[in-house]
Amino acid sequence: MVPGEAPESAQCLCPWPTSPSAKDALRRRQKRKSRQHQRFMARKALLQEQGLQRAPPGPASSPAPVPAEAPPGTEAASCGRQRARDESGGAPCSRKPTPQECAGPSPSKCVAIDCEMVGTGPRGRVSELARCSVVSYHGDVLYDKYIRPEMPIVDYRTRWSGITRQHMRTAIPFQVAQREILKLLKGKVVVGHALHNDFGALKYVHPRSQTRDTTCVPSLLSQPGPHSRTRVSLKDLALQLLHKKIQVGRHGHSSVEDAMTAMELYRLVEAQWEQQEAGRRHAHPEDRAPDSSTNMEQYMEDQYWPEDLGPGPSKGKGETQGRRV
Repeated sequence: MVPGEAPESAQCLCPWPTSPSAKDALRRRQKRKSRQHQRFMARKALLQEQGLQRAPPGPASSPAPVPAEAPPGTEAASCGRQRARDESGGAPCSRKPTPQECAGPSPSKCVAIDCEMVGTGPRGRVSELARCSVVSYHGDVLYDKYIRPEMPIVDYRTRWSGITRQHMRTAIPFQVAQREILKLLKGKVVVGHALHNDFGALKYVHPRSQTRDTTCVPSLLSQPGPHSRTRVSLKDLALQLLHKKIQVGRHGHSSVEDAMTAMELYRLVEAQWEQQEAGRRHAHPEDRAPDSSTNMEQYMEDQYWPEDLGPGPSKGKGETQGRRV
């Protein structure tokens, strides 16, 4: 080879002005391919770990298809077959609740409530809130106030409620108490006995998924007998399961004592209860409805009112009456 041709050949193969950009472009392509390959391998390993993809016998250039026995879109059917095996003692479903979900809410997200009612209306047959107590997971009193009903009290029901005329001297209005209590309950798991009575007195609806009514405790413990047919009282549950006496004496019930007892019963069966609730949430996700403790004052905004009641330009009286007719 002629010695003088070597420099020209080298210059033709690697032109000096464009070599840096070409090298950078090649380096970027290699990095991009490397990142894509890493993401692909990570996803593939995750699928294999979850049992949704079989490990290939050798290196593959594309994701392996889902096996024939578990084609796409049949995950629910697969879980159904697994659930049937669960009932017969087989292996659990791959979509079962995680241990964290089965562990239940944190103590700071769990409260117990009990309300005492008095009679208003004709012959005192209408139950209205007169006292409400809320305790924490560990039994600390978070709220305990006497509440003045919206209607005149006809029957104090002192034998059961423990409410007397003297308690109403320091009672707060119902609307004020309702706002304070709902702030405590919002976003919490609420424990209590026959909670539909308490929520009814509060004029409030709590999500079912965040409600733990201790009337369900006997069924969780699988205790045969009258408990399975009728609702047992909180007093009887406390005596039989906690070996403690409550609601004794002539001064009526204590809402603080009842709320604490309900929380003790919940903690007694907390593990079984939360495991059951986790399974129900997976089977019925529609139960996760928002509670009614959302700030209802938003509905006082103009957009929720009819046009003829809005704060727009005033209309003549005759025009408004004509529209109503």
